[in-house]
Amino acid sequence: MAGDLPGAVLFACTMNAVRSPMAAAMLRHLAGRRCYVESAGVRAGDADGFAAAVMGEIGIDMSRHKPRTLAELNDTSFDLIVTLSPEAHHQALELTRTMAVDVEYWPTIDATVLIGQGSREQILQSYRGVRDKLFEKIRQRFGLEGGPSV
Repeated sequence: MAGDLPGAVLFACTMNAVRSPMAAAMLRHLAGRRCYVESAGVRAGDADGFAAAVMGEIGIDMSRHKPRTLAELNDTSFDLIVTLSPEAHHQALELTRTMAVDVEYWPTIDATVLIGQGSREQILQSYRGVRDKLFEKIRQRFGLEGGPSV
């Protein structure tokens, strides 16, 4: 499947605050207008400043992202749903039981686990790790080049 760029991709995670909006922003950046990209969560979280900060470090603006749920999506006609958390994967499988859509699970750690436990730099490093792994996975999966080096 590497190198296959679907017409419409949805990234889903638990709260649509870190993993799925980061992945969606990266694919939009790399694919441009060749692919429609959205993100959503099982539950709506709050916009995450750390996610916006580490994406800004690589030149991708996520400052206007507003988390939303899968139920709030206006359009559900995606060719591919990429889930980034177990909860989102379960929800996506339920949603797509009667739809012809591919669902891929990319287990991705929750960068927010260090909030309140580590220093600002440790937290940012955790977010950068998630960003960098997602960026590489997106480049490999969709056969895309270019964009910022991470």
